[in-house]
Amino acid sequence: MTKRTVTVVLITFFILLAAGFMTYYYNVTREQPKKLPILGNPGHTVRDFSFLNQEGQPITKKDVDGKIRVVEYFFTTCKGICPKMNENMAKVYQAFRGNSQVLILSHSVDPKKDTVEAMKAYSLRFDADPKQWLFLTGDKKELYDMARYSYLVTAADDTATVDIASDFIHTDRFVLVDKGGRIRGQYEGTNIGSVNQLIGDIKELLKEE
Repeated sequence: MTKRTVTVVLITFFILLAAGFMTYYYNVTREQPKKLPILGNPGHTVRDFSFLNQEGQPITKKDVDGKIRVVEYFFTTCKGICPKMNENMAKVYQAFRGNSQVLILSHSVDPKKDTVEAMKAYSLRFDADPKQWLFLTGDKKELYDMARYSYLVTAADDTATVDIASDFIHTDRFVLVDKGGRIRGQYEGTNIGSVNQLIGDIKELLKEE
């Protein structure tokens, strides 16, 4: 074997060695899928419910099972945090619009005023598809029980001891629920950074599911 042949063989060997090392390095160091936490006590899942959407159609747990859900609580006459929350929720909606695996459930905290008609009018501000962005109203106690005991949005709230007529929930939390009804995250609905994190976490959850 000539000196030139040896040189070519050595060069080829080192090229192949470098390629193999780069492939190994990429496989070891590439970003791993993000594993979202599961919130609440072990085994906690969303309970059964029955509300009316903006079309006056009954919506139950059965209708949303098997879907990723983003949940919020608001009221249509709110002049405080709610407009900003739903402006940000619209960004979530646009990010997944047309994706049948992702739903948004916007619950009223003032069902006496938030009739089906009021919820419908409010939903039109966002061109919300009632099959994907659902504005839900119904029995106040059931709405509030879902907030506290299913979605855990007011876990540290002691107002649950007052009578239901006087009770009032006002939270900026967006809640991420997976296809199995488990709570996978809570986010500040008025904070665009937190909302962007929510959008990213939904994408991760779609991969996981």
